[in-house]
Amino acid sequence: MAETAEAMSVSAVEENTPQAEEVTSAPEPVKALEPSEFSTSHFTGLSLQERFDLIRSVGEECIQDSELMRLLNAKNPNCYDGFEPSGRMHIAQGVMKALNVNKLTKAGCTFKFWIADWFALLNNKMGGDLKKIQNVGKYMIEVWKAVGMDMDRVEFLWSSDEINGKAGEYWPLVMDIARKNKLGRIIRCSQIMGRAESDDLSAAQIFYPCMQCADIFFLKADICQLGMDQRKVNMLAREYCDDIKRKNKPIILSHHMLMGLLQGQEKMSKSDPNSAIFMEDSEADVNTKLKKAYCPPGEIEGNPCLEYIRYVVLPWYGEFTITRKEENGGNKTYTRWEEVEADYKSGGLHPGDVKPALTKAINSILQPVRDHFKGGDAKKLLDTIKKYKVTKWPAPGGRGGESKGKGGGDVGAGRRLHTARPPQRVHRPPPVRGGIALMGRARAASSARASARHLAYDLAMPPASRAERRGGCAVCGAAGSARSAGPERPSV
Repeated sequence: MAETAEAMSVSAVEENTPQAEEVTSAPEPVKALEPSEFSTSHFTGLSLQERFDLIRSVGEECIQDSELMRLLNAKNPNCYDGFEPSGRMHIAQGVMKALNVNKLTKAGCTFKFWIADWFALLNNKMGGDLKKIQNVGKYMIEVWKAVGMDMDRVEFLWSSDEINGKAGEYWPLVMDIARKNKLGRIIRCSQIMGRAESDDLSAAQIFYPCMQCADIFFLKADICQLGMDQRKVNMLAREYCDDIKRKNKPIILSHHMLMGLLQGQEKMSKSDPNSAIFMEDSEADVNTKLKKAYCPPGEIEGNPCLEYIRYVVLPWYGEFTITRKEENGGNKTYTRWEEVEADYKSGGLHPGDVKPALTKAINSILQPVRDHFKGGDAKKLLDTIKKYKVTKWPAPGGRGGESKGKGGGDVGAGRRLHTARPPQRVHRPPPVRGGIALMGRARAASSARASARHLAYDLAMPPASRAERRGGCAVCGAAGSARSAGPERPSV
């Protein structure tokens, strides 16, 4: 298929070239429009600009801001997100999604959840067992209800029921999208399934992007509110609008993807229980995971603990409070992310301050979910899905339902085979070249105090997860290395 001007723009964005003008990573001033009956939502009483700002705050990226403003001036939009029922729900899918949905419905939107049970079957989730997949879907709905998602303007639609009920509408749309696209363009969408373009895809996985693209039009979605990892297929939908000469394209509002808790994990994994907080994790589970989480002193980028503060705690509570001794700076409450960022960079906020406060906040958010699953049908449902295995597509020649490589593992907490406790090491920031001559006496003294305080916090903390510690820093979770390793911490 010959690429349209917008398709070429998309390619430019993905290659980080100067031609990219389609993406707007932050809200920009949008030209005011003539008021309409929808300028002030009769659901919320918010002005047009207030509705725009609230909806725009959901997305790390919006394509396009101007289109969103025009849409809000014309109607109360339909938003959609689809999810594969594929295992226990982690905090990003649970809390962050509840926050985003509540913002959108407050702004007058209707939110449609597409429970993609057939898609999970195509992707070999739960070993391709549709009954198990549907049980997981029911569990996920229970989690969202328990955590506080406002259900007044939310619809849950099962893909198997909707497609079977309107097959004459759905399948011609899928076939038309497939007919208008080259195979290479569809393969470039393989990221939406957690796959790479170079992977050996099954025929079902080739079909999958065409169906997901069709979902957007089938559900009459005005806004695609999915994660950044789904942008390629959402852009495919916009390209399809060019092919069929459709003027009103779906707006893409992509939310941030929360990173995994351990060092170097760009994304949480349901098959690695230590990479994420799950929605019904016990207090002990949360304590253990956050003690081991990567949290390097003074570093913002790649720091999952700070991401949890920015994208979970601050949006949920509107504040983040740390409790500490006066000699370490005393108690402090933050209401803006920029304040947290500035203090952490300067050393005024330390991993030993962050982790206990973060643990307390996360446990408080999750408690209603724990309570919900303590008894009755909800407990039975959770107990059932914890017995399932997280499965992905089989490797070439493999049998359906097998878990290969990193895709394996129980849905539950999993087990470790080793029992010896590796040496715990204290991570120290690397020396600054040039010493005092470059960094100044005040900064050198501050660095020395921070290093000494880091060691003091580590020695004061009880050993976490004796059988599971892997030799990383007991405070910030940094992996041990020849450069950063200090003396072994004595056993307690």
